[in-house]
Amino acid sequence: MNAIEIRGLSKNFGSKQALKGLNMTVPMGAIYGFIGENGSGKSTTEKLICGLLVPSGGSIQLFGKDYTDENVRAKVGVLIEAPGCFPNYIVWNNLMLQAANLSIPNPEEEVSKVLKMVRMEGAASNRYKNCSLGMKQRIGIAMALLGHPALLVLDEPINGLDADGMRIMREILVDITKNNQCTVLISSHILGELEKIATHYGIVRGGKMIREMTAQELDVDCRTYVSLRTREMNRAKALLGCKYSRVEEDEGGSIRVYDAASPEEIVTSLYENGILVSEIQTDKIGLEEYYIDLMQEKEGR
Repeated sequence: MNAIEIRGLSKNFGSKQALKGLNMTVPMGAIYGFIGENGSGKSTTEKLICGLLVPSGGSIQLFGKDYTDENVRAKVGVLIEAPGCFPNYIVWNNLMLQAANLSIPNPEEEVSKVLKMVRMEGAASNRYKNCSLGMKQRIGIAMALLGHPALLVLDEPINGLDADGMRIMREILVDITKNNQCTVLISSHILGELEKIATHYGIVRGGKMIREMTAQELDVDCRTYVSLRTREMNRAKALLGCKYSRVEEDEGGSIRVYDAASPEEIVTSLYENGILVSEIQTDKIGLEEYYIDLMQEKEGR
């Protein structure tokens, strides 16, 4: 059984079709990275899953049941855009109000538990308006975790955070899935951070799912390349371009050779043509470059 199973989902806003028969499968226990450019349909999909919008067509199943089922709805925690907190209330009181709204038994115990989960137990007495962006995002996740959800839907929770804030957020999300049997659906434009935690990915474009894959499948698909530098970059690039199918210069000014047999082969080839290599290493493209290449492929470039 999957945590989320969507088939043929469509959503129209007047004459604009935001989703065009989208399919999605999120296994239980996954951290599912939901990726796409602005306007691709990510937030619309998440709002439909959470019941904040009504679909124009298609089906949404959560844990094998229709998403409108009351028992299923109680299993979903949500943070879309910003947490609904009272600015002048302290963190503790905001969470207690949410616990009361959800009719949670033993609210003090549950609030203490979720604050600990998001590393905020020392900030319970802080006024919400005085909290940093990273703290506010963690407060929002704490609110979403009240009631022991089996599915957590997060819309851009790491955008705008500093390096330490992103590290803490990564740790929280991994802990939630490992220790609380929770599935996480997370959208983000910071693909380098998403790559560190996601177990599955869905890439959406123009309201359609264009690729779903596991982290292992992504690793296989991400091409290995040899990166090098020399004093004669233009001549080296021209020579290598005659021998290998894909040779290009990256943003840092290094030459990348894809699908090469070995760095030694490249060094030998250039040396035989009187070119000495000053730096060379083997690396692999990451999620961000994979995504960019996929988008360019879909554009026919």
